[in-house]
Amino acid sequence: MATEILEKNERKYYVDWLRIFLILSVFLYHIGMIFISWDWHVKNDEVFGYRSTLWYTMVFLGRWRMPLLILISGAGTYLALGKRTSGQYLKERFKRLFIPLFAGIFILVPVQVYIEKSANYGSLLDYYPHMFEGIYPAGNFSWHHLWFICYLFFIALVISPFLNLLRSSRFDLFIGRMVKVTSKKLGANIFLIPLILSQIILRPFFPDNTHALINDWAFVALYLIFFLSGYIIIASNKIVSFIMEQRNLFLIESAVATTVMFTFPSMFDSQLLKDLFWDIPEIVVAWSTGLAVFGYAKKYLNFDNRLRKVINAAIYPFYLLHQPIIVIVGYFVVPMDISIWAKVAFILIVSFSLTVAVYWFVVKRFNFTRIIFGMKPKAVTRHNRSETGNVKPALVHVKSKYLL
Repeated sequence: MATEILEKNERKYYVDWLRIFLILSVFLYHIGMIFISWDWHVKNDEVFGYRSTLWYTMVFLGRWRMPLLILISGAGTYLALGKRTSGQYLKERFKRLFIPLFAGIFILVPVQVYIEKSANYGSLLDYYPHMFEGIYPAGNFSWHHLWFICYLFFIALVISPFLNLLRSSRFDLFIGRMVKVTSKKLGANIFLIPLILSQIILRPFFPDNTHALINDWAFVALYLIFFLSGYIIIASNKIVSFIMEQRNLFLIESAVATTVMFTFPSMFDSQLLKDLFWDIPEIVVAWSTGLAVFGYAKKYLNFDNRLRKVINAAIYPFYLLHQPIIVIVGYFVVPMDISIWAKVAFILIVSFSLTVAVYWFVVKRFNFTRIIFGMKPKAVTRHNRSETGNVKPALVHVKSKYLL
């Protein structure tokens, strides 16, 4: 383990690139929500329905995209944790997660709910006094896409008492055993055992993925296990290498599980069998697709350049900003008398450009906006007096973090 501890300090560039591409996929997914038959804030008159190409794509992405992002967050926690105490870790999590969550509930989310329910309110200012009237969708209060931030903060609260255990010699012994298991073909599927068991136990009581935390315990457990899985996987370079070497096997497993999920449930009249042949394969899809993508990222994306540094700093504020901007742009584009594909292109280009512009010209520029969007304050200039008595400016730079 000594060699691996040294290598832990090396930047895992593929983790950054993977996080970047996953959040960009979330951006595309939310544009797709305007044009699919599922309920959302703004809807196009012409939508793609059940069993359409968009439906298959959205369902498939929805099974593994966020679980993998949470797995990456677990990996990032291991890489960034260092020697932090539980208190220091929670303080960092509070700044990085809770403050943006709290600010976003009052700044970002109301825009989305107001636009959806604009017929009931004269303006956004008229809506604000009513934002705590009931729980969305019947009422107004929600955290919408910020559920992900809320869940990560909750996970941080759950694991913080166990940080010493997660850095102990017993944890190292456990990692040693996991190296032996994952060295076998598809051996990393051992993580499927707690994933599937958690859902067998909890989904009968909490069947729906509500993103509301208090009544979403089946999926909270799922995400917690994905988070811990990422923490465990990244703790060993050997485990990461085994996953990279077996990436094609996990891709094949994903294809088989996806086929079962999309075809088998319709073969049965029993609702129990329908649920069984949907729920179990979707967990396998989430896991095997995630590991396949993780393995390909390790193989092909473990490089650095200036673009990575710029995007990596921007990607978290981009996530926070993107959905309300998509809703605003969609609200104005949907009524236009143009083709559906022209609307898709228009919303994609304008939403992306506006999100980047708001980050670049507002969030990035000012310490207040940086803080409420989970960024560190800008580097401050302090003056050091040299031996000759001259004052020399010295920049205090803030290192980038793996923690989302």
